[in-house]
Amino acid sequence: MELLRPEEIEQVERDHAQGVPARLIVELFAKKGVALSEATFRKYVQSGLLPRSRRVGRKGKHRGSQGLYPVEAVRRINAIKRMMAQGLTIEDIKASFVVLKNHIEHAGRELTVVFEGFERQLEQRDFSAAHRKELAGELRELRVQSRQLLQQVSKFGSAVTARDQGHAVAKEA
Repeated sequence: MELLRPEEIEQVERDHAQGVPARLIVELFAKKGVALSEATFRKYVQSGLLPRSRRVGRKGKHRGSQGLYPVEAVRRINAIKRMMAQGLTIEDIKASFVVLKNHIEHAGRELTVVFEGFERQLEQRDFSAAHRKELAGELRELRVQSRQLLQQVSKFGSAVTARDQGHAVAKEA
C-alpha cells in the first residue's frame, strides 16, 4: 500500500482550498490502492477522526448542495492509514492526538468565522476613523493571539499524547 506523498497532499490542498467532496477523497486513495470506502469515510467522521463537512450550494437552478470537507481530511486519512499499517486499531487512533487535533482545527475554523463576522461589522458600522482603526488593530491582535493559543494547545496535545520516550517512572520498583 502506497499512501499519498506530501507533495500530492499539498497539491490537493492548493487545488481544493475551499473544501473537497468525500467522493474525490475516496478516489484519491483508491488510485493509490488504499482501501477506503465512502462508508468507512463516514465512520471516520462520525467517530471524530475526521472533520465534518459543510454544505455548499451548487451554481444553477435546482442543483442542490454538496458536502465539502476541509482539505486537512486528506492529510488526516493518510495519517490514519499509516497508523493502521503500523498495527494500531481505530480505538488506539481515537485515543491518540488525531481526534484532539480535529477539535483544535475545528476551533480554528470557527474562530475564523467569528473574526470575519467582526470584520464585516467594522465595515458596515458608522465609526469614526480613529475608533475604526483602534478596533481593527484589536481584531488583528486577537487573530494573532488565537493562532498562538491554538498552536500552544496543539503542541501541548502532542506532548501529552506522544508515546512514552523514556520519561515515565519505571513501575517495577
